[in-house]
Amino acid sequence: MDKIDISSYLTMGTDAVIKYAPKVLLALLVLFIGLRIIKFLQKMIQKASDKSNLDQALASFLTSLCGWVLKILLFVAVADMMGVATTSFIAVIGAAGLAIGLALQGTLANFAGGVLILIFKPFKIGDLVNSQGVVGNVKTIQIFNTILLTPENKTVIMPNGAVMNNHIINFTEEGKIRVDLSVGISYTADIKKAKDVLEAALAQDSRVLKSPSPTVAVAELGDSSVNLAVRPWCDPAVYWDVYFDTLENCKIALDKEGIGIPFPQRDVHIYNHN
Repeated sequence: MDKIDISSYLTMGTDAVIKYAPKVLLALLVLFIGLRIIKFLQKMIQKASDKSNLDQALASFLTSLCGWVLKILLFVAVADMMGVATTSFIAVIGAAGLAIGLALQGTLANFAGGVLILIFKPFKIGDLVNSQGVVGNVKTIQIFNTILLTPENKTVIMPNGAVMNNHIINFTEEGKIRVDLSVGISYTADIKKAKDVLEAALAQDSRVLKSPSPTVAVAELGDSSVNLAVRPWCDPAVYWDVYFDTLENCKIALDKEGIGIPFPQRDVHIYNHN
């Protein structure tokens, strides 16, 4: 009985080896070659990212993500070659992916927004932008968030999904920006003289660009003043300096020439009925 049992076991083992050995060897060969190909593709993706000046953090993340996706597909294919039922395995992966996607849909939207920002570059680090009503210089562009530094030196962290789904005003893109100011003068003042004085004040500021040339023009006949639009152009990096200094310089220049800047006044008449 023992000899018969041993013989039958050997026969069964031999049959199993003959039946499954080619599949196992082929699967291992496919696994070995597949891993080498995936590694090669990851290097190619990394090189392409470097040539396109893609953000290093994004490039590393995309390379790693592509590697894991390809490896999962490779392991499923190898398991199928060895005769392992992969239908339920794929269903589990799909269900897990759906659950993770629903749980992290906000995070995934921010990730997608970060990818779009880094690819299409609506702004870059250092640019002065207005996004969702917040004005500031771009300090950092991360995968999930963009960080702005406001003129008040406040750090604002903005989700990339919200940034890309709203309008973005980039003040730096064109290389120059217009400073819009309004200066009121008295109705009795000489308008031409006032314009000449303001234009001279702008010309003395080296930060004000010569081209396009500054504009000084009557913008409004107000209740108590003639309002002049003062619009110099400057580099976006010095916008706020030019803004504040121009206001101060205009006031000083008008005062020197005796041109008054009126302010609202009210006449009060008192009647004595006694």
